Order: sequence, then C-alpha cells, then structure tokens
Amino acid sequence: MRPFAVLLAVAVALYAAGPRLPLGLDLYRPSPEDNRITPAKVALGRLLFHDRRLSRDGSLSCATCHDPRRAFTDGRTVAQGIGGARGNRNTPTIVNRAWGRSFFFDGRAATLERQVLQPILSVSELGASPETVLSLARTHYRRRFREAFDAEPSMDLVARALASYVRTIGAGDSDFDRGALGEPARRGLALFRGKAGCHACHSGPLFTDEEFHNTGIAWRTGVPTDEGRARITKTPRDRGAFKTPTLREIARTAPYMHDGSLATLAQVIDYYDQGGQKNPALDTRLRPLRLSATETSPHSCARSPAASGTADNRLNARASHAARCGRIRSAISAPRAS
Repeated sequence: MRPFAVLLAVAVALYAAGPRLPLGLDLYRPSPEDNRITPAKVALGRLLFHDRRLSRDGSLSCATCHDPRRAFTDGRTVAQGIGGARGNRNTPTIVNRAWGRSFFFDGRAATLERQVLQPILSVSELGASPETVLSLARTHYRRRFREAFDAEPSMDLVARALASYVRTIGAGDSDFDRGALGEPARRGLALFRGKAGCHACHSGPLFTDEEFHNTGIAWRTGVPTDEGRARITKTPRDRGAFKTPTLREIARTAPYMHDGSLATLAQVIDYYDQGGQKNPALDTRLRPLRLSATETSPHSCARSPAASGTADNRLNARASHAARCGRIRSAISAPRAS
C-alpha cells in the first residue's frame, strides 16, 4: 500500500497547486515536467497577460484580443494589432488549452510555452522586441520572477509564466455537463451525434479532436486563400486545413471559422448543411446533410447543442488557487505590478 500512498500524496499536491476545474473537464490538468503549475507562476503570468506595456506602443495586451468578457476572444473577424494592423485569421478562444495538443489554427506551436511569445513578438500583433520584454520583466517583475522561479527574468521564464496562467483558464459546468439539457437541446444533441455528424470532429470533453480538417472555407474562390496546415507540413493534402476549434463557449465566440467569415451559428450550420466548399483536399467526411427546415430553423434542436447545451455558457477562469480568482469577472482586472 505504500506506493499507492505516495502516488496519492503526489496527486493531491499537484491538484492543490492549480485552481479547481469546472465540471465536465478531465480532473488531471497536464503541464510539462519543467513547468509545473504553481500559484506564484500563475499570478505572474496573469499580470503579464494583462500588461499593455508588453506591446511596442503600450496600447495592447494579450487580454486585448483574448478578452475574458468575450470568452477570451475579441469579436473581430480577424485579429487587430498595434496601429490597427490586421491579421488574416480570427482570434481563437484560449479556454481549456491546458489539454491542447498543438496551438494556432495551423498547429505551428507544439506547446503553450512555444505559443505565448509569438503574438507578443509579431510585428502585426503586439510588436514587442525581446529586449523590451526583458526590460519590462527586469524593471517591474524581478521580485515576482524570483518568487515564482527562483531565478532572474528571461524570455524562457516569461513564456513559462504566461503558459502557466493560460493553463488555468477553464470552461465547463454547462447544462450538458450537469445533465440538465432541455428537450430542444436533447433533440439537437441527437442530431449532433447522429445525422449531422458533428461529433466526428467536435468530440470529447473539449468538443474538438485537436486534428486538422479541410472544410473548404479557404477554397471558396476556387484557390486556397490561406494554406493553413500545409504551411507547416508542406503536404498538399493539408492545403486549407485548420485545427478543429472547441465548441466550449461557442455562443460567445462569434464570428466563426479561421477567417471569421461566418458571423452566426446559423450560417455555420447552413454551410455544413451544404457539405462545405468542394476542393481537391476536402475532408471526406463532409457531405450535404439535407437537414429539414425544422432541423435548421432559428429555434431548432440542430442549433441547441452548440448554442446552449453542448457548448457551455459558464466560464471558470481562475488565476490561482490561493487567490481563488474564479469567474470571468475576476479574470478581467489584474493588479498592476509595482
């Protein structure tokens, strides 16, 4: 029994290090061996996430595009950086990314630690330089870095702190998770799992398979307007393929698709009902669904799983176990480091 007792003690310690998870998610929150979650790391990451001084002109923070009040999105068609610079992709939500297997729509980052610095250093997003990031960290956050990592600030530790905070952003505890779906939502769930086939890609507790699919969105002009996953793999079959987004908080993360080209869930359902846009690499699972008028009506059961049941409507974004920074409101305003 002694080995079991040791494992139990370790499990309890790891659980205590992070915030409580919302209902419906895996009780084990993964983190790398070299960046285990601690309250000090999370608190530091949260401060950095909300600090506009991480942008070149002091106008933007990570939270500008990943706004907690919008389920960590920005409501724009595509991301907007410093000086009004426009990106070419929609800002994805970052809820439940602790369980992500890759990051960005094209999956170019394998870990959160590799993902979090890219928008900060991108000239079309926050536009900072490594030198300005380190200057901010050393001038305003040195004590916190010592507390969290027992080390002086570095770009690697900035990434670890931000990644630790992002891993605590969880969405769950929906009607679906509580088994409290109403009758329209239950009918919608049956379509979701049956005739509509949504569950083939939007599966598991996160409602995403974390894979890449060509649904034709990038091919609507007859040629791909965005290479998608193929930019990374250099594989022709990946042209126009993008990672399946989560359906958690889906009612609050419009507009939709990698390019934000569909403004409403009604448009999303209509697009898939037509079978997507034909192209040489279209996912073979896409086909016309031939949903009835009842199934696609504004009050239909087809929309219920995504709008009110399958995707949750309660966000739990806790910053640290010690501070119990839980619901979305407490994640909005972060104290300024001195």
